[in-house]
Amino acid sequence: MAIRKSDRAEPEREGQVQVLSRALAILNRLAAADGGLSLTEIAKAASLAPSTAHRILTSLQAERFVRCDPETRSWTVGVQAFMAGAAFLKTRNVAQMARAPMRSLMERSGETVNLALEDQGAAVYVAQIECREMMRSFARLGARVPLHCSGVGKALLAAMDEAAFAAFARKRTLAPATARSLKSVPALRADIERTRLRGYALDDEEHAVGLRCVAAAVYDEQGRAACAVSLSGPKARIADTRLAELGALVAETARLITAEIGGRAP
Repeated sequence: MAIRKSDRAEPEREGQVQVLSRALAILNRLAAADGGLSLTEIAKAASLAPSTAHRILTSLQAERFVRCDPETRSWTVGVQAFMAGAAFLKTRNVAQMARAPMRSLMERSGETVNLALEDQGAAVYVAQIECREMMRSFARLGARVPLHCSGVGKALLAAMDEAAFAAFARKRTLAPATARSLKSVPALRADIERTRLRGYALDDEEHAVGLRCVAAAVYDEQGRAACAVSLSGPKARIADTRLAELGALVAETARLITAEIGGRAP
């Protein structure tokens, strides 16, 4: 019986896919390592025979995706991998990439979800997924809100180091938006510490009477706050009994978006 060419090609394609999967697995393990890895460590981490791992590493080295230190014989990520990553950073659209996790958060929480980034001491809304409730919060895209009295703003402040927070506090007057707005730097600092401990920020009618907002920071590849994601709605629906649950959902969504854009939490 004659063997068709397509029948012969199928195992060959499967073999190529397997090699590609193994090469990507090796790259991922090298990227996750703090320093270089030996051939033995790479083979063990990727569950491969040392000879197989070496063949794959040699091919990756030829394309500059990995490099081998001639003195220590340890392997690290190569310049071509960096260039591929840099191309991703240049073309990524954070607001677009965040939409699927934001929509999931809206569905699970039943509240409107927003994405905001920091710009010149204020938070700017860049994306929104509205909920289906008749009474719902609304933020116009491009609208600016103060950092000290908004959920997204306080999430961004909580992600700052002490020097950045001190610089913000020196330059800004904490003008109140409502009677519940924080009006002093010590009060804001204490609130930021609570935010860091529980993993999410809370705007409790501090920007608009009757509205609550729960938010968490999204981080970039250097562990800096890239933006913040939040859910907001009437205080009657975002009751005290739901805060821990909603806070966990928002924090989980922030982690998902961080991973989606190639970021890492500090």
